[in-house]
Amino acid sequence: MSDPTLHSVTQDPDDFAVQIADSIESFIVATTEVAKGDEPGSTVPFLLLEVSQLLLAGGRLGAHEDIVPDERYETDTGPEPDADDLRERFAALLEPVDVFSEVFDPYEPRKAPVPARISDNLADVVADLSHGLAHYRAGRTTEALWWWQFSYFSNWGPTASATLRALQSLVAHVRLDQPLAALDGLDTDEDLGDDDLAEEAGRVMLREIAGPLGLRSLKS
Repeated sequence: MSDPTLHSVTQDPDDFAVQIADSIESFIVATTEVAKGDEPGSTVPFLLLEVSQLLLAGGRLGAHEDIVPDERYETDTGPEPDADDLRERFAALLEPVDVFSEVFDPYEPRKAPVPARISDNLADVVADLSHGLAHYRAGRTTEALWWWQFSYFSNWGPTASATLRALQSLVAHVRLDQPLAALDGLDTDEDLGDDDLAEEAGRVMLREIAGPLGLRSLKS
């Protein structure tokens, strides 16, 4: 739901900035609602949808020409919102499958995968997007777009992309009735190679996670 105070009545709903801001605000509102845990059975499918939609806005920012802010130095947006509560809520909701394996740069030769957490990623993405939204709500539209574009390339874009891949993989494992290898006990500050990841991975059967996370198999 959009904040009625967010845009003036003179703004064109077809304007690029308005569309990007609406997409970003929608993602923040939606993920914050999901994190409350009122409908735990819809957590993973809903996140899959929301992150996919957010990355469409990211793709538009990425394809856009470089956005240059009006001021040489970024205006202070005030205290940053605390993302710890959101992080902790998602960690609890996704506990069986929160940790996944990620490769940060697919074009870097022989780059070993590292463990990451969906809960950390979602909180980081929301923090990045909220920073730009503070500029937008203060009327600094160009600065908001600059920040969203810059951080799309430098942080929230890769982070959201990795999260989408994990969520899509999770849904695919369940729908295809394939056992899911979970990184049980794997700490995200460990630096592990492929062999170590394989040795560390535990086995979580689909019947243990499909129901609580709102996923159902195609087979009976």
